[in-house]
Amino acid sequence: MYRSLFNFLQGNILLQIESPYPERVINLCGVHGITFWDLRWMDETTFTLRTTRRNAWRLKKATASVACTVTAGRERGVPGFLRRFRKRYVLLAGAAVFGVLLLCGHIFIWDFEVEGNETIPTETILRALEDYGVRVGTLSLSIDQEDLRNHVLLELHDVSWMAVNVRGCTAHVQVVERHRPPTIVCDEERSNVVARRAGLVTRVEALGGHAQVMVGTVVTEGQLLISGVTDFDTVGVRLSHGMGKVWARTWYELSVSVPLQGTEKVNESRKISRLALDFGKHRIKLYGKGSITGDECDKIIRYKPWTLPGGYRLPVTLVTETVRQYDTAAYERTEKEAQQEGEAALLQALQEMLPPEATVENTKFSVSRQGDVLQVLLSAECLEQIGESVPIEVAE
Repeated sequence: MYRSLFNFLQGNILLQIESPYPERVINLCGVHGITFWDLRWMDETTFTLRTTRRNAWRLKKATASVACTVTAGRERGVPGFLRRFRKRYVLLAGAAVFGVLLLCGHIFIWDFEVEGNETIPTETILRALEDYGVRVGTLSLSIDQEDLRNHVLLELHDVSWMAVNVRGCTAHVQVVERHRPPTIVCDEERSNVVARRAGLVTRVEALGGHAQVMVGTVVTEGQLLISGVTDFDTVGVRLSHGMGKVWARTWYELSVSVPLQGTEKVNESRKISRLALDFGKHRIKLYGKGSITGDECDKIIRYKPWTLPGGYRLPVTLVTETVRQYDTAAYERTEKEAQQEGEAALLQALQEMLPPEATVENTKFSVSRQGDVLQVLLSAECLEQIGESVPIEVAE
């Protein structure tokens, strides 16, 4: 098997030899050290054999004085395969470009993958690396891990450790976020707890200071709930840190206008697909000028990185941009459909307004039509923590 592989790598050629004295040809091969294999007799005076291209030339020279005819047949092996492409300049140029891309993809950074960040945005980490000098197109061999950490961690205060490992043309950024201890209450802080909004108090949890309201009390926005001021008959007024939570029932009223008439996309009237190549941050457009835009168009962009078998990434990304243009037609929705859309929008807006621990206890919707617009009104009863801490201002 190894001999066959070696013969394939160095290349071999099939020779057909015709001579009235074939034994003299074989003896000449032995005298001149010409190796051959796969000897096959066709008749008494004709046989075939395989040898290397160099030995074939030596065999023709050695048998020039002998009544012998040497005919070259099909060549096999790597050299013969490559020789067929020596005049195909486009393929040679493509192979050269591929080699350059492979080399550039190995020594330059063309893509980033960030792992380990949960609270810090990926864009913030990449911006800090770019400020240090690690960006798309950076030479991967020039990265000093220790120096990188010393500079980048000064900008990322919530990161305790970072490493950049380059595999292929992708820089894998590993981040360990800092776990900060809980906030320590300062005894010297002087504050009150006041109502963030009006409501009916259902529970009071005073952890510091003195509660100023009881369960069942109706409070207004800004009203004092937990006081940090204590008045002693003997020593006078003492200021402390009033803190705690006050839960209350609150009410919200939200409204939205939903049009009953509009336009919608129906049939696709035109479609344009355009290709481009991204080399790092540089884009090469493979199309001419002109495009279609507007509210009647949908644009879809797909990115497909070029990779070799095994997942090795090349510094090239194929960008396919598809723009579809549609015809529009007027439509009219029913009041029920408009009401359902308005109710869903109001519930979502209410959830965004409430604090994380709040719950919606009861909701009520009412609708009214004004021309081609349906007005949807939401009345909601919620249970939430309404206390917020404000500092005590002491006059000097």
